[in-house]
Amino acid sequence: MTQRTIAALVAVPLLLALFAVAVFTPLPYATYAPGLTVDVLGTTEDDGKGSGDGETKETEETGEVEIIQVDGHEVYRDEGQLRMTTVFVSLPGAEKTLPELIGAWFDEDRAVYPYDAVHDEDETVEESRRTGAIDMVSSQDQAVAVALEELGYQVTPAVMAAYIEKDTPAEGVLEVGDLFLRVNGTAVSAPDQMAELVAATPEGEPVEIDLLRDGEERTVMLLPEQVDGQARVGVTLGTGYRFPFEVSVNIDAQIGGPSAGLMFSLAIYDALTPGALTGGKSVAGTGTISADGEVGPIGGIQQKIAGARRDGADLFLVPEDNCADALGAEAGDMRLVRATTMHEARLAIEAYAEDPDAKLPSCED
Repeated sequence: MTQRTIAALVAVPLLLALFAVAVFTPLPYATYAPGLTVDVLGTTEDDGKGSGDGETKETEETGEVEIIQVDGHEVYRDEGQLRMTTVFVSLPGAEKTLPELIGAWFDEDRAVYPYDAVHDEDETVEESRRTGAIDMVSSQDQAVAVALEELGYQVTPAVMAAYIEKDTPAEGVLEVGDLFLRVNGTAVSAPDQMAELVAATPEGEPVEIDLLRDGEERTVMLLPEQVDGQARVGVTLGTGYRFPFEVSVNIDAQIGGPSAGLMFSLAIYDALTPGALTGGKSVAGTGTISADGEVGPIGGIQQKIAGARRDGADLFLVPEDNCADALGAEAGDMRLVRATTMHEARLAIEAYAEDPDAKLPSCED
């Protein structure tokens, strides 16, 4: 046996071992893929929970409920679609191997990012879902406020229950969407103020909370638990609003994050006004919404465009700060429109509905 043969016999197993290590060793990357799109003007399956302040309204014999729920104002259900878009993001701690990453890299509709650009180092799946749920609730209330102000209504900011922790005094007593009025008789106007009032409750004594739920005022008593020497009831606070009538968004609880704010506000506006905002066409989009109606950037814009293209949208609303990345996506025949504010997005949709060839704000401008 020659030295070359011996070397080959030694090298081949080593190469195979190295190959196996390269293939099966988890790598510090995360992936994005196109997610589902949801027509916010349509219906969703009734899980018996809802996701807002009002009661859900089932459609005839379908077991489904309207996503936009309104009580106290006429609602107009017209043709056309306003589709929120989502992206599938690999979960915190999910192991990605080289073959998976190579497959995502060569798929023009998917993306690969360094893990720490997507998730915090110690982030857990539960923490990710909690953050997404809080962001979703806040975005819905913000969207309602922006839509109603677009229609000329006044809304009043209030302290809101954005998330209820499991196995805490608040569970089963408080509900997501509750608006807090007073704590131990003191009126509350900001989340920090309410947290301080609860924390000041003497150990062993209950805290009295006056709140607004489904348009009705009620009082609840909770016995706080001591966490790091301070009284806590287990509710995450956010900014909500008091509206002239009840409006809520009944969306799948598995969908989280704030990026549907723009589409929620447009759908609410459409539901409260006669005629189809989209002129019967399918409009998709994304973008956070601020209290003054400005559209903010989101993650995964190229994957959201791919999802909307797949589901047959005619037009896609792109947050201004996402325009550069959006131009690198394969949009097919779908028209990309730059969205700076909810008001400008509404005007662009109306112009498109009247004339599909109309000049609209563009990411290329």
